[in-house]
Amino acid sequence: MPQSDSTPPQRDQDGVEIYDPLGLYRQKGERSHQPLRARWDPTAPDEGRARARPDRDAKKQSALGRFVSTYGWRAYALPVLIVITVLVVVDAIRATGNGSTDDTNTTAVTGTPDATGADAGLGRLSSGTATVGIIGAPPGDGHFPTDLPTGALPEGGPFTETGAGTWRVVAGATAQVGTGTQTVFRYTVEIEDGVDTSAFGGDEAMATMVDSTLANPKGWAHDSKFAFRRVDQGGVDFRISLTSRGSSRKECGFDIPIDTSCYNASGRRVVLSEVRWVRGALAFEGDIGSYRQYLINHEVGHAIGYHQHQPCETDGGLAPVMMQQTFGTRNDDIAVLDPHGLVPKDGKRCRFNSWPYPRG
Repeated sequence: MPQSDSTPPQRDQDGVEIYDPLGLYRQKGERSHQPLRARWDPTAPDEGRARARPDRDAKKQSALGRFVSTYGWRAYALPVLIVITVLVVVDAIRATGNGSTDDTNTTAVTGTPDATGADAGLGRLSSGTATVGIIGAPPGDGHFPTDLPTGALPEGGPFTETGAGTWRVVAGATAQVGTGTQTVFRYTVEIEDGVDTSAFGGDEAMATMVDSTLANPKGWAHDSKFAFRRVDQGGVDFRISLTSRGSSRKECGFDIPIDTSCYNASGRRVVLSEVRWVRGALAFEGDIGSYRQYLINHEVGHAIGYHQHQPCETDGGLAPVMMQQTFGTRNDDIAVLDPHGLVPKDGKRCRFNSWPYPRG
């Protein structure tokens, strides 16, 4: 097919006309006039274009700049997280060192020694258990009005007015509870003759309440210094004795109108008032089971060396177990009974509590 008149025909070296409608054929040194042209090596440099030279004035990027370029926003968040972590750890260490806790009531009852060597909420532990005298008797001189509301006896079941003045040992023994790094206390559980325990489960039920209370991790065995073991024969450190109203008053040293319990060191007898065991106490404001646990822990506390009663320390907190909660959980109520005693008339009021270490 002949070429257009405006374009001279292409011929080879022998002069023969070449049919080349796309204009692909060209002789050496001749440039193609076609608008598109494929390159055999796309990666090869373009000989017709000047090579770009690096900017010799550009500064090298610093290590910090490369770090920020690599991690973006995380580069700013990481230092902040590190600072926060350090602050949390330091705060935790300070809290541990100060013995602080989220529960503000705990300081009144945990038994942490203070600067004087006394246990907070428990008082000072004597260097040895008492061998004579009455510990934990009612406050004051024992002369109280008969209509005193504090310490009033609630309505309830029957109790023994007068017992025989002798006690029967409840048969049975337990394994040791507690570590006892300083003392392992041997104790018996006894019931005064003439006291009928059938209304509250019998002698064994009463003994079981004593054993389980002393074995509770919130009780005195929580302190590694102490351990307890119930026996029914041989020598003992003290006797935990459920006692009639009349005998309780004799054992505790006062002929008083207020029913109370105590520790008589002369006879090594922890006197638990049967009247209180049956009826409880209005001022305690807790159930009868909790009151019986309080009664055991409070009087055993006297037997193992905590001789002084304690006031309510934290208004609205738990009452120390060595507070006379039978007569009140308000300092003002107890201060009325003994104006010159240890408990101040400061308006503080605690909640009832049965345990030396209620947080376990």
